[in-house]
Amino acid sequence: MKLLDILKTANSNLLRNKGRSFLTILAIFIGSFTIILTTGINTGVNNYIDKQMASAGGEGYLEIMPLEVLDLMNSSMMGGGSVQEYNPDKGRTSLRSITSEDIAKIAEIPGLESVRAWTQVSPEYITSDRTDKKWQLRIFAMPSSSINVDMASGEMVDVNSDQPQIALDEKFVEPLGLTDNESAVGQTVWIAVMNQVTKEISEVSAIVTGIMNPSVISMGSNWTNETLQNKLHDISTAGLPDEYRERSFLATAQISEDYLSEESIQEIKDKLREMGYTANTIEDSVGMMKTFFDAITIVLLVFGGIALVAASIGIINTLYMAVQERTREIGLMKAMGLSKGKIRLIFSLEAVALGFWGSLIGVVVAYVVSVFANQIAIETFLSGLPGFVLVQFEIIPVIVIIVIVMLIAFLAGTMPARRASKLDPIEALRYE
Repeated sequence: MKLLDILKTANSNLLRNKGRSFLTILAIFIGSFTIILTTGINTGVNNYIDKQMASAGGEGYLEIMPLEVLDLMNSSMMGGGSVQEYNPDKGRTSLRSITSEDIAKIAEIPGLESVRAWTQVSPEYITSDRTDKKWQLRIFAMPSSSINVDMASGEMVDVNSDQPQIALDEKFVEPLGLTDNESAVGQTVWIAVMNQVTKEISEVSAIVTGIMNPSVISMGSNWTNETLQNKLHDISTAGLPDEYRERSFLATAQISEDYLSEESIQEIKDKLREMGYTANTIEDSVGMMKTFFDAITIVLLVFGGIALVAASIGIINTLYMAVQERTREIGLMKAMGLSKGKIRLIFSLEAVALGFWGSLIGVVVAYVVSVFANQIAIETFLSGLPGFVLVQFEIIPVIVIIVIVMLIAFLAGTMPARRASKLDPIEALRYE
């Protein structure tokens, strides 16, 4: 009996009990579909992040933060962490900030240049002379000219310009009455900030240098140059003691070209950690996002794996029942000279066929679902992220998943196949 004949026999045997085979394939399909679709979503998300990362530039840009601040942020996100004993020497408001002395010490680290404290300003609103409405916004100072942001029109702010400048998120164009992306460039807007002492609100004018497309780099924020940021900060903190005016919890730095290797960057990070700071590059920050999505993917893959385990039990049951029902047939095949190995192969290939058809149907259905899911996503919650394809399939991972499912099915069919090959032909022929 040739291998091709054995393959045909194994597949035709699945049709002997259509209901049982269908239910087993259905169980395999559910697990395969879950794993394949989850992998496709993970691929789509990571591909988009990688494209954003590739276009972001920012080579050598470093964000520096006191470890105490990072610990506080992590503690808050994890539900407050453990209860800490009160320390009268430390107090409850002694969270470490970055002072001008700290900036000077950080700047002494070989390989670092353009070290500066980063101040956060929370504006009251933004408006223009083309509307009588005022709109809330978030702003961040563009820390380095090496960072690229996807622009719909115009260009990013000039970090070295003495003119107050802002690059707006695309969603602000219509509310500010700026007509369209192109005509918004060069227009003047007014950003208001409140003085923390007098509570008086003042407006500062700024030139719109460009309109940004939504991306993981801009994160819905509006970027200013240092000149505008400093003006807003000075108004906000006027009248406060210098200790509070100069307080910052984040510093930025640029790594010089001679220190851009992974080893050199890690050495700089280690030196900063010895001084009580943590440092992240753009790659590190985006990598955190990928880690988050990867964690969600793993959880969904576990559910798919559980479904495949249940399907394996179904395969064992299906083939055990097949051996029971075909005992006389097995005895006849042995009497006609069919070897134990070929009988074992027939039942093993039946198990592999169940895995193949279940996983193949899972691939086809996952692809069909992805077409509709991508269309719905583009028209709804991903409409503001051009180029983001939610579900993407790569041929190699799909083939690997199919092979793994077939392997699981083969292992599940090992025991029934072994039992079939060990049947005594005489006893099998007598079986009723």
